[in-house]
Amino acid sequence: MPSPTPDTRPPPAKTAINLPANTAAKTAAKTVAITTAKTAAQKALDKLGLRRDIDLALHLPLRYEDETRITRLVDARDGETVQIEGQVTNSEIAFRPRRQLRVTIDDSTDTCTLRFLNFYPSHQKTLSVGARVRVRGELRGGFISREMVHPAFKLAGGQLPGALTPIYSTVAGLPQAYLRKAVLGGLARSDLSETIAPEYLSKNLPQPIWNLREALQFLHTPTPDVALATFQDHSHPAWQRLKAEELLAQQLSQLEARRVRAGMRAPALYPSPLQNTQCSLHDQLLERLPFRLTAAQQRVGLDIDSDLQKNVPMHRLLQGDVGSGKTVVAALAAARCIDAGWQCALMAPTEILAEQHFRKLISWLEPLGIQTAWLTGSQKAKERRESLAMIASGQAGLVVGTHAVIQDKVVFKNLALAIIDEQHRFGVAQRLALRSKMTSDGDEPHLLMMTATPIPRTLAMSYYADLDVSTIDELPPGRTAIVTKVVNDSRRDEVIERIRSQIAEGRQVYWVCPLIEESEVLDLTNATQTHEALSAALPGVLVGLLHSRMPVAEKKAVMTLFNDGVMAVLVSTTVIEVGVDVPNASLMVIEHAERFGLSQLHQLRGRVGRGAAASACVLLYSTGDATRLGDTAKARLKAMVETNDGFEIARRDLEIRGPGEFLGARQSGAPLLRFADLTVDAEWLAWARALAPVMLDKHAALAERHVLRWLGTKGEYLKA
Repeated sequence: MPSPTPDTRPPPAKTAINLPANTAAKTAAKTVAITTAKTAAQKALDKLGLRRDIDLALHLPLRYEDETRITRLVDARDGETVQIEGQVTNSEIAFRPRRQLRVTIDDSTDTCTLRFLNFYPSHQKTLSVGARVRVRGELRGGFISREMVHPAFKLAGGQLPGALTPIYSTVAGLPQAYLRKAVLGGLARSDLSETIAPEYLSKNLPQPIWNLREALQFLHTPTPDVALATFQDHSHPAWQRLKAEELLAQQLSQLEARRVRAGMRAPALYPSPLQNTQCSLHDQLLERLPFRLTAAQQRVGLDIDSDLQKNVPMHRLLQGDVGSGKTVVAALAAARCIDAGWQCALMAPTEILAEQHFRKLISWLEPLGIQTAWLTGSQKAKERRESLAMIASGQAGLVVGTHAVIQDKVVFKNLALAIIDEQHRFGVAQRLALRSKMTSDGDEPHLLMMTATPIPRTLAMSYYADLDVSTIDELPPGRTAIVTKVVNDSRRDEVIERIRSQIAEGRQVYWVCPLIEESEVLDLTNATQTHEALSAALPGVLVGLLHSRMPVAEKKAVMTLFNDGVMAVLVSTTVIEVGVDVPNASLMVIEHAERFGLSQLHQLRGRVGRGAAASACVLLYSTGDATRLGDTAKARLKAMVETNDGFEIARRDLEIRGPGEFLGARQSGAPLLRFADLTVDAEWLAWARALAPVMLDKHAALAERHVLRWLGTKGEYLKA
């Protein structure tokens, strides 16, 4: 047989493998799906604020599930959340009383029924007869056998975990399994090297603490032998480390902000040379006032005067209870500023409050020759142009208004003092915008912020540590004590009868409602209906209505009638919460008082008791099925009855709702404390306050790393 002829042809060229069209499409679709899933998960992480590895590491579990042990059904008690392992002996779809998947599990000691009201084909596949599964859920007593409703489940097999399973707060599109993996990855990658000098971790500590990596590792993967109570009350040494770190970061950032501000320049406001030969505007105003300042007003006035005469920007919070006389202190500060040849601006959160200030200040300052400009968003074009011209030329020494004061078209000739009333209602950006109105290069205006919500000591030491705080802690003479009564809504007729008697004595009455429209969720009487009902119940009496959706001109007309005593009863929403001052009003009725916050109730109560007549506040509450009186509401109403002291009210308010709502918009964009609790961690706060200046002075690099780890760029809010 002849040998085969060798193949001398060149080898075939390498060509791309051509997949069938449908296979290529599936591969491309899978790639797109993976990319999309990553993008969606990343967006979800961003929504939670988890952008850095350290953010993930500090995202601590809300709670834990114990998947480290298997419980025999015979040993499990009803009401317990347990993990069982057994074989599926039955799996069926039932249609009574509604469509559901019923599965029976036998663990050789007893049986248990699993019920799923919402289920997918994958549930049926995993829970098919003969499968061995692990199930975790709350065990309940059933009609035939014990049961679990919508338990977690998976196929049995593999070792049990050695740590509790963390459950994190999450958002849509971010499953727990993905989040757990992301958190542990962030923890592994994070630089958790020590940022607190070792000598400060070995002495003067309120409690023993762990190092940071040890603490975080433990809190994300705790062993099952640890008492869960120490996690829930945050008393475990791992939790103590996080409290210490967080409070130190806050104190460092606040102290650094204060030091940065100390390096800025501001005009020193001495009386101008032209005024030296005569009595200053400040002293002239004092002589013209129809009352004497209280000792507390005089004391805080000296604090402010001292600040204004320095070339460092004042950054002072003036706090005082409702009716303590903060406005006159602000007027005296404005007189100091104008006397030195500069302009002053006062910004209030609502037009009603701004107009109240405007009227008072005009009555005090115009006789001294000081011109005041008025700025609000509702002004007519001509009036607005005139005000803007007065401000730009410097003709207006004082400018009073709402948010309109910080609009771009408002140009001051020489602003040197910015006063912000009810400062917690303004955001960071708004306060910065007002401060930026100063035209002198490199200079900052002095800033005086006022609040009628006294700041509890622990908040003043933490969130307000960058401020100097002055307190008016006494009321002017002649203010009457307000009697507060909590009354069930069923006694409404008695309250209306009380209103009749007050009107007969020539007094006026407020009636405050929480809503102006019907709500499907909250069955509350609205202001419009109440106005109609009171008008019918009080024939011949002028009953007014005031709410935020009314045209500005109509609001002004209503308030003028009430201020002048023509209107006897004013039905209103919370737009009258601050600033309204009618000495003849002696009765405040608050509808559905259980729906209001404690601070808000106290503010509303402060609208009466401003004259010589005995005054009262009636807190009407409802206990119908839709609005049962809860423990928190009971605590608020009890506090209102027990004390008129705004400082005590503020302390209880902090206890009831924590610092978040209490702080309001001052913290807009700023991190609230996530781990420390100011009501129980006062010792750690004191430790952090003492250590912060030492860290900045002796370990500046460590201090910078510490703040960056905990706050990132969020410390910027302190500029305001």
